[in-house]
Amino acid sequence: MINVSPEYILLPAFLLDLSAGDPRWLFHPVRWMGKAIERLEPVFRKWITSPIISGALFALSLIAGTWLASYLLVFAAGAIHPTVQIIVETVMLFFCISARSLETEAMRVCRLLEKRNVISARTQVGMIVGRDVQNLSEGGITRAAVETVAENLVDGCIAPIFFAAIGGAPLAMAYKMVNTLDSMVGYKNEKYLYFGRAAARIDDAANWLPARLSVPFISLAAKIMTGKGRPSFITALREGRHHSSPNAGFPEAAFAGTLGIQLGGPNFYHGNLVEKPYIGTGLGKAGPQHIKSACDLMLLTATLWVCFLSLTRWVTGWLC
Repeated sequence: MINVSPEYILLPAFLLDLSAGDPRWLFHPVRWMGKAIERLEPVFRKWITSPIISGALFALSLIAGTWLASYLLVFAAGAIHPTVQIIVETVMLFFCISARSLETEAMRVCRLLEKRNVISARTQVGMIVGRDVQNLSEGGITRAAVETVAENLVDGCIAPIFFAAIGGAPLAMAYKMVNTLDSMVGYKNEKYLYFGRAAARIDDAANWLPARLSVPFISLAAKIMTGKGRPSFITALREGRHHSSPNAGFPEAAFAGTLGIQLGGPNFYHGNLVEKPYIGTGLGKAGPQHIKSACDLMLLTATLWVCFLSLTRWVTGWLC
Protein backbone atom coordinates (compact mmCIF):
# COMPACT_ATOMS: atom_id res chain seq x y z
CA MET A 1 0.00 0.00 0.00
CA ILE A 2 1.29 3.44 -0.89
CA ASN A 3 0.90 6.40 1.42
CA VAL A 4 -1.94 8.26 -0.31
CA SER A 5 -2.37 11.75 1.15
CA PRO A 6 -5.91 12.42 2.39
CA GLU A 7 -6.27 15.55 0.26
CA TYR A 8 -6.86 13.26 -2.72
CA ILE A 9 -10.08 11.92 -1.18
CA LEU A 10 -11.62 14.76 0.87
CA LEU A 11 -13.15 16.91 -1.86
CA PRO A 12 -14.11 14.04 -4.22
CA ALA A 13 -15.91 12.21 -1.38
CA PHE A 14 -17.77 15.36 -0.39
CA LEU A 15 -18.80 16.11 -3.98
CA LEU A 16 -19.97 12.52 -4.35
CA ASP A 17 -22.17 12.96 -1.29
CA LEU A 18 -23.61 16.21 -2.63
CA SER A 19 -24.49 14.57 -5.93
CA ALA A 20 -25.61 11.11 -4.77
CA GLY A 21 -26.70 11.58 -1.17
CA ASP A 22 -27.47 8.28 0.52
CA PRO A 23 -28.82 5.91 -2.17
CA ARG A 24 -31.23 3.57 -0.40
CA TRP A 25 -30.65 0.83 -2.96
CA LEU A 26 -26.92 0.72 -2.20
CA PHE A 27 -25.41 -1.26 0.65
CA HIS A 28 -24.18 0.98 3.44
CA PRO A 29 -21.41 0.20 5.96
CA VAL A 30 -23.40 1.90 8.74
CA ARG A 31 -26.06 -0.79 8.37
CA TRP A 32 -23.34 -3.41 8.84
CA MET A 33 -22.12 -1.52 11.89
CA GLY A 34 -25.63 -1.54 13.30
CA LYS A 35 -25.98 -5.28 12.76
CA ALA A 36 -22.59 -5.91 14.38
CA ILE A 37 -23.66 -3.87 17.42
CA GLU A 38 -26.95 -5.78 17.72
CA ARG A 39 -25.30 -9.19 17.45
CA LEU A 40 -22.30 -8.58 19.70
CA GLU A 41 -24.05 -6.72 22.52
CA PRO A 42 -25.54 -9.89 24.11
CA VAL A 43 -22.21 -11.68 23.65
CA PHE A 44 -20.28 -9.08 25.65
CA ARG A 45 -23.04 -8.78 28.26
CA LYS A 46 -22.90 -12.55 28.81
CA TRP A 47 -19.09 -12.70 28.70
CA ILE A 48 -18.50 -10.09 31.43
CA THR A 49 -21.07 -9.46 34.14
CA SER A 50 -20.00 -5.91 34.98
CA PRO A 51 -21.95 -3.68 32.54
CA ILE A 52 -19.39 -0.88 32.71
CA ILE A 53 -16.45 -3.18 31.86
CA SER A 54 -18.32 -5.23 29.26
CA GLY A 55 -19.68 -2.07 27.65
CA ALA A 56 -16.23 -0.51 27.46
CA LEU A 57 -14.66 -3.63 25.90
CA PHE A 58 -17.64 -3.92 23.57
CA ALA A 59 -17.21 -0.35 22.29
CA LEU A 60 -13.42 -0.48 22.02
CA SER A 61 -13.49 -3.83 20.20
CA LEU A 62 -15.97 -2.62 17.61
CA ILE A 63 -14.13 0.65 17.02
CA ALA A 64 -10.75 -1.06 16.71
CA GLY A 65 -12.25 -3.80 14.54
CA THR A 66 -13.78 -1.24 12.19
CA TRP A 67 -10.49 0.59 11.81
CA LEU A 68 -8.59 -2.68 11.20
CA ALA A 69 -11.07 -3.99 8.62
CA SER A 70 -11.02 -0.62 6.83
CA TYR A 71 -7.24 -0.47 6.88
CA LEU A 72 -6.94 -3.99 5.45
CA LEU A 73 -9.36 -3.10 2.65
CA VAL A 74 -7.37 0.02 1.81
CA PHE A 75 -4.13 -2.00 2.00
CA ALA A 76 -5.49 -4.58 -0.46
CA ALA A 77 -6.66 -1.81 -2.80
CA GLY A 78 -3.22 -0.17 -2.67
CA ALA A 79 -1.56 -3.48 -3.51
CA ILE A 80 -3.55 -3.54 -6.75
CA HIS A 81 -2.84 0.05 -7.83
CA PRO A 82 -2.61 3.51 -6.22
CA THR A 83 -5.62 4.68 -8.22
CA VAL A 84 -7.69 1.78 -6.87
CA GLN A 85 -6.70 2.79 -3.35
CA ILE A 86 -7.79 6.39 -3.95
CA ILE A 87 -11.14 5.21 -5.34
CA VAL A 88 -11.72 2.83 -2.42
CA GLU A 89 -10.87 5.48 0.19
CA THR A 90 -13.04 8.05 -1.57
CA VAL A 91 -16.03 5.73 -1.54
CA MET A 92 -15.42 4.80 2.10
CA LEU A 93 -15.34 8.45 3.13
CA PHE A 94 -18.43 9.12 1.01
CA PHE A 95 -20.29 6.61 3.20
CA CYS A 96 -19.22 8.58 6.29
CA ILE A 97 -20.62 11.91 5.07
CA SER A 98 -24.33 12.69 5.24
CA ALA A 99 -24.73 16.34 4.27
CA ARG A 100 -27.05 15.77 1.32
CA SER A 101 -29.27 13.20 3.04
CA LEU A 102 -29.57 15.49 6.08
CA GLU A 103 -30.67 18.36 3.86
CA THR A 104 -33.14 16.11 2.04
CA GLU A 105 -34.80 14.85 5.23
CA ALA A 106 -34.99 18.29 6.84
CA MET A 107 -36.49 19.87 3.72
CA ARG A 108 -39.25 17.25 3.71
CA VAL A 109 -40.23 18.57 7.13
CA CYS A 110 -40.08 22.13 5.81
CA ARG A 111 -42.35 21.42 2.84
CA LEU A 112 -44.92 19.66 5.04
CA LEU A 113 -45.01 22.63 7.42
CA GLU A 114 -45.40 25.04 4.51
CA LYS A 115 -48.49 23.02 3.51
CA ARG A 116 -49.75 23.25 7.13
CA ASN A 117 -49.59 19.46 7.39
CA VAL A 118 -48.43 19.41 11.01
CA ILE A 119 -49.33 15.76 11.64
CA SER A 120 -47.20 14.47 8.76
CA ALA A 121 -44.44 16.93 9.69
CA ARG A 122 -44.33 15.41 13.19
CA THR A 123 -43.95 11.95 11.68
CA GLN A 124 -41.22 13.12 9.33
CA VAL A 125 -39.21 14.98 11.97
CA GLY A 126 -39.52 11.93 14.22
CA MET A 127 -37.36 10.06 11.69
CA ILE A 128 -34.39 12.36 12.29
CA VAL A 129 -34.64 13.30 15.98
CA GLY A 130 -34.62 11.31 19.21
CA ARG A 131 -37.23 13.29 21.17
CA ASP A 132 -40.93 12.48 21.43
CA VAL A 133 -42.75 14.26 18.62
CA GLN A 134 -46.44 13.43 19.05
CA ASN A 135 -47.26 16.68 20.85
CA LEU A 136 -44.87 19.07 19.12
CA SER A 137 -46.30 22.32 17.83
CA GLU A 138 -45.25 23.84 14.51
CA GLY A 139 -42.56 25.80 16.35
CA GLY A 140 -41.41 22.71 18.20
CA ILE A 141 -41.13 20.77 14.94
CA THR A 142 -39.14 23.60 13.38
CA ARG A 143 -36.77 23.82 16.34
CA ALA A 144 -36.25 20.05 16.27
CA ALA A 145 -35.38 20.13 12.56
CA VAL A 146 -33.01 23.09 12.87
CA GLU A 147 -31.30 21.58 15.92
CA THR A 148 -30.69 18.25 14.20
CA VAL A 149 -29.31 20.01 11.11
CA ALA A 150 -26.89 21.96 13.31
CA GLU A 151 -25.83 19.00 15.43
CA ASN A 152 -25.50 16.60 12.51
CA LEU A 153 -23.38 19.10 10.62
CA VAL A 154 -20.67 17.99 13.05
CA ASP A 155 -21.54 14.28 13.17
CA GLY A 156 -22.19 13.92 9.46
CA CYS A 157 -19.58 16.19 7.91
CA ILE A 158 -17.18 18.20 10.09
CA ALA A 159 -15.97 15.25 12.20
CA PRO A 160 -15.65 12.49 9.55
CA ILE A 161 -13.78 14.81 7.18
CA PHE A 162 -11.59 15.98 10.07
CA PHE A 163 -10.61 12.41 10.96
CA ALA A 164 -10.10 11.51 7.29
CA ALA A 165 -7.71 14.46 6.98
CA ILE A 166 -5.72 13.05 9.89
CA GLY A 167 -5.78 9.32 9.22
CA GLY A 168 -7.48 8.67 5.92
CA ALA A 169 -10.70 6.77 5.34
CA PRO A 170 -9.98 4.05 7.97
CA LEU A 171 -9.99 6.62 10.77
CA ALA A 172 -13.16 8.20 9.38
CA MET A 173 -14.81 4.76 9.37
CA ALA A 174 -13.71 4.20 12.97
CA TYR A 175 -15.32 7.52 13.87
CA LYS A 176 -18.51 6.42 12.14
CA MET A 177 -18.58 3.35 14.37
CA VAL A 178 -18.13 5.63 17.40
CA ASN A 179 -21.09 7.69 16.23
CA THR A 180 -23.24 4.63 15.50
CA LEU A 181 -22.47 3.11 18.90
CA ASP A 182 -23.54 6.30 20.63
CA SER A 183 -26.79 6.44 18.67
CA MET A 184 -27.64 2.83 19.55
CA VAL A 185 -26.36 2.27 23.09
CA GLY A 186 -25.38 5.70 24.42
CA TYR A 187 -28.63 6.26 26.31
CA LYS A 188 -29.12 7.17 29.96
CA ASN A 189 -31.90 4.67 30.53
CA GLU A 190 -32.07 1.54 32.64
CA LYS A 191 -30.75 -0.73 29.90
CA TYR A 192 -27.76 1.36 28.79
CA LEU A 193 -26.93 3.67 31.69
CA TYR A 194 -23.81 1.63 32.53
CA PHE A 195 -23.29 -0.59 29.48
CA GLY A 196 -23.45 2.36 27.07
CA ARG A 197 -21.46 4.77 29.20
CA ALA A 198 -18.12 4.11 27.48
CA ALA A 199 -19.66 4.50 24.01
CA ALA A 200 -21.20 7.83 25.01
CA ARG A 201 -17.96 9.11 26.55
CA ILE A 202 -15.91 8.07 23.50
CA ASP A 203 -18.37 9.88 21.24
CA ASP A 204 -18.11 13.00 23.42
CA ALA A 205 -14.31 12.88 23.21
CA ALA A 206 -14.28 12.28 19.45
CA ASN A 207 -16.60 15.24 18.78
CA TRP A 208 -15.06 17.66 21.28
CA LEU A 209 -12.64 19.34 18.88
CA PRO A 210 -14.73 19.10 15.66
CA ALA A 211 -17.72 20.71 17.44
CA ARG A 212 -15.64 23.69 18.47
CA LEU A 213 -13.85 23.95 15.14
CA SER A 214 -17.24 24.15 13.47
CA VAL A 215 -18.03 27.51 15.08
CA PRO A 216 -15.70 29.78 13.05
CA PHE A 217 -16.74 28.06 9.83
CA ILE A 218 -20.44 28.41 10.63
CA SER A 219 -19.76 32.07 11.40
CA LEU A 220 -17.90 32.53 8.12
CA ALA A 221 -20.75 30.89 6.23
CA ALA A 222 -23.19 33.14 8.11
CA LYS A 223 -21.16 36.19 7.11
CA ILE A 224 -21.27 35.15 3.45
CA MET A 225 -24.99 34.28 3.52
CA THR A 226 -26.54 36.96 5.68
CA GLY A 227 -23.77 39.18 7.02
CA LYS A 228 -24.45 37.83 10.54
CA GLY A 229 -21.07 36.29 11.18
CA ARG A 230 -20.52 38.18 14.43
CA PRO A 231 -23.88 37.26 16.05
CA SER A 232 -23.24 33.65 15.10
CA PHE A 233 -19.81 33.60 16.70
CA ILE A 234 -20.80 35.57 19.81
CA THR A 235 -23.86 33.40 20.48
CA ALA A 236 -21.76 30.26 20.18
CA LEU A 237 -19.18 31.59 22.63
CA ARG A 238 -21.80 32.85 25.08
CA GLU A 239 -24.29 29.97 24.99
CA GLY A 240 -22.49 27.01 23.44
CA ARG A 241 -22.18 25.37 26.86
CA HIS A 242 -25.91 25.74 27.55
CA HIS A 243 -26.68 22.17 26.53
CA SER A 244 -26.81 18.77 28.16
CA SER A 245 -24.29 17.59 25.56
CA PRO A 246 -20.72 18.89 25.90
CA ASN A 247 -20.57 19.39 22.13
CA ALA A 248 -23.98 19.86 20.49
CA GLY A 249 -24.56 23.29 22.01
CA PHE A 250 -21.77 24.97 20.04
CA PRO A 251 -23.08 24.43 16.49
CA GLU A 252 -26.67 24.89 17.72
CA ALA A 253 -25.80 28.23 19.32
CA ALA A 254 -23.99 29.35 16.17
CA PHE A 255 -27.07 28.48 14.11
CA ALA A 256 -29.33 30.26 16.59
CA GLY A 257 -27.25 33.43 16.33
CA THR A 258 -27.18 33.27 12.54
CA LEU A 259 -30.91 32.64 12.11
CA GLY A 260 -31.96 34.92 14.97
CA ILE A 261 -34.09 32.25 16.63
CA GLN A 262 -34.30 30.56 20.00
CA LEU A 263 -33.47 26.85 20.14
CA GLY A 264 -33.30 24.24 22.89
CA GLY A 265 -35.60 24.16 25.89
CA PRO A 266 -37.35 21.25 27.62
CA ASN A 267 -38.42 18.21 25.59
CA PHE A 268 -39.86 14.77 26.21
CA TYR A 269 -37.68 11.71 25.61
CA HIS A 270 -39.25 8.24 25.94
CA GLY A 271 -42.11 9.78 27.91
CA ASN A 272 -39.88 11.63 30.36
CA LEU A 273 -39.56 15.41 30.49
CA VAL A 274 -35.92 16.49 30.16
CA GLU A 275 -35.26 20.06 31.21
CA LYS A 276 -32.80 21.74 28.85
CA PRO A 277 -31.82 25.39 28.81
CA TYR A 278 -32.77 27.60 25.90
CA ILE A 279 -30.09 28.62 23.41
CA GLY A 280 -30.36 32.02 21.75
CA THR A 281 -31.83 33.85 24.72
CA GLY A 282 -33.99 36.76 23.65
CA LEU A 283 -34.03 35.81 19.97
CA GLY A 284 -37.13 35.25 17.85
CA LYS A 285 -39.37 32.24 17.28
CA ALA A 286 -38.51 29.59 14.73
CA GLY A 287 -40.65 29.25 11.59
CA PRO A 288 -40.61 26.79 8.67
CA GLN A 289 -38.50 29.17 6.57
CA HIS A 290 -35.68 28.78 9.07
CA ILE A 291 -35.31 25.08 8.17
CA LYS A 292 -34.38 26.04 4.61
CA SER A 293 -31.95 28.66 5.90
CA ALA A 294 -30.42 26.11 8.30
CA CYS A 295 -29.90 23.64 5.45
CA ASP A 296 -28.25 26.32 3.31
CA LEU A 297 -26.01 27.28 6.23
CA MET A 298 -25.09 23.65 6.84
CA LEU A 299 -24.15 22.98 3.20
CA LEU A 300 -22.10 26.18 2.87
CA THR A 301 -20.30 25.49 6.16
CA ALA A 302 -19.49 21.94 5.04
CA THR A 303 -18.18 23.23 1.71
CA LEU A 304 -15.93 25.81 3.38
CA TRP A 305 -14.67 23.17 5.81
CA VAL A 306 -13.73 20.56 3.20
CA CYS A 307 -12.08 23.21 1.00
CA PHE A 308 -10.08 24.50 3.97
CA LEU A 309 -8.85 21.04 4.99
CA SER A 310 -8.03 20.06 1.41
CA LEU A 311 -6.06 23.25 0.85
CA THR A 312 -4.31 22.88 4.21
CA ARG A 313 -3.27 19.32 3.38
CA TRP A 314 -2.02 20.37 -0.06
CA VAL A 315 0.03 23.27 1.35
CA THR A 316 1.56 21.28 4.22
CA GLY A 317 2.31 18.39 1.86
CA TRP A 318 4.02 20.73 -0.57
CA LEU A 319 6.07 22.43 2.16
CA CYS A 320 7.14 19.09 3.63
